[in-house]
Amino acid sequence: MAKHAYLSASSSARWIACPPSARLCAGIPDKSSPYSMEGTDAHSLCQYLVLKALGRRARDPTEDLTFYNAEMQSAAEGYRDFVMEQVEEAQKLCADPFVAVEQRLDFSRWVPEGFGTGDCVIVADGLIHIIDFKYGVGVMVSAEKNTQLMCYALGAYYAYGTLYDIDVVKLSIYQPRREHVETYEMKLSDLLTWADKVLVPAAKLARVGEGKFTAGPHCQFCKVKATCRERANYNMELAKYEFDNPDLLSDEDIEEILQKVDQLVSWAGDVKDYALDQALNGKHYRGYKVVEGRSTRKYSDEHKVAAIVEAAGYDPYNQKLKGITAMTSELGRKRFNELLGSYVYKPQGKPVLVPDSDKRPEFQTGTNDFIETADGAKNAGSTTMMDKTSKETIL
Repeated sequence: MAKHAYLSASSSARWIACPPSARLCAGIPDKSSPYSMEGTDAHSLCQYLVLKALGRRARDPTEDLTFYNAEMQSAAEGYRDFVMEQVEEAQKLCADPFVAVEQRLDFSRWVPEGFGTGDCVIVADGLIHIIDFKYGVGVMVSAEKNTQLMCYALGAYYAYGTLYDIDVVKLSIYQPRREHVETYEMKLSDLLTWADKVLVPAAKLARVGEGKFTAGPHCQFCKVKATCRERANYNMELAKYEFDNPDLLSDEDIEEILQKVDQLVSWAGDVKDYALDQALNGKHYRGYKVVEGRSTRKYSDEHKVAAIVEAAGYDPYNQKLKGITAMTSELGRKRFNELLGSYVYKPQGKPVLVPDSDKRPEFQTGTNDFIETADGAKNAGSTTMMDKTSKETIL
C-alpha cells in the first residue's frame, strides 16, 4: 500500500485554510471509489504514453485497466501531446531539459515529512514546469495559485534548483473531460515567499492540530465534512432567510445567498449521505428509516434475450452513430480530422450564474436568447455573444 503524507500536497488547500482538520482526518482511512479507481487507471495510461513518447521503456497497462475505454484513451493521448509540446518549449531554453514522469517530490524543507507525486515535472534553464492531469469531471480545477502544484514546485526546486538557474515557475492543469487546460506562471521568488509566509506557518499549526477551524470550498474533500460543527454553523447561517416568499428578499439578500448556496447544497448532500451510511450500519435516526429505493427492470442475460428476439423475426438492437471520442479511436485522430473535422462543432452552453472570479467571458443576454422551441431545442438569439470556442471546430 502506498504511503501517504500526513500533510499531503493534494490536501494542502484544506489544511492551509483549516489547519486543525489535518489531525481530524489523519485517523480516518481513505475510502476507495469507482471515481478514484478510474482516475488511477487514467494516470497509469498517461504515464505509459508520455514515457513512450519520450523514448523510454514502459509497459502498456491497458489490459490491466478496469475502466479503460475510448474516452480514456483519447484523454490520455491529449495529455501526452500537451506534455510533449511543453517539452519542446523547454528545449528552447536548454538542449536537454530534465523531464520526470510520476516523480516523487520532497518538500519537507517547508512541511514536515511533506512529499507527493508529480504527474510530470520539466526543469530547464530558468524554468520549473509542473503539469498535473485531472481526470475528474465533477469539479473544474484551477491552476492559478494551486497549492498542490506549488508544493510540487517547491519539491522540484529543492531537488534540482542547484543544477538549474530557476527564475520562473509554471503550473499547468490538464483536465480533458472538462475541456479545461490552464497554465499559471509565477516568479520563483513569489513561490518562496508564499512558502515562508503561508505554507510553513499553516503546516506548523496543522502538525499539532492547532489553529482555527474554517469552513469554505476546501471542505469538499475533507473526511469529516459531514459532521464538522464549523461547517454546519457556516451553512446554517442561511436559515435566517425566509424562503417561502422569495419576493421579500432584497437584492443584497440574494447576493449573500448566492455566495453560499452551492456550498449549502453540497453540505446538505454530504450530511444525507453520511446519515444513510450510518443507518445502513445500524444507526437509528428518530423519524427516519431505510427503505429500498426505486429500480428499473433489467435483462438477466442480454445475449439470450437478443437471440430469442432475432429468432422471432425482430431486430433487438438500436443503431446509433458512434460518439466523437469513439469515432476518433476508430479512425485515428489524423484520419478523423481529415474525414469529419468540418462536421464537428461545439454548441453554445446553457447560461450559468457564476462568481465574477470565474474566468469565462460574460454571457451577453438578449430578448431572443435561448428560446425553447417546440421540439425542445434551444436557439440562441442574434444578440448573444458566443464564446470563441463554441464557433471553433473541436479537433
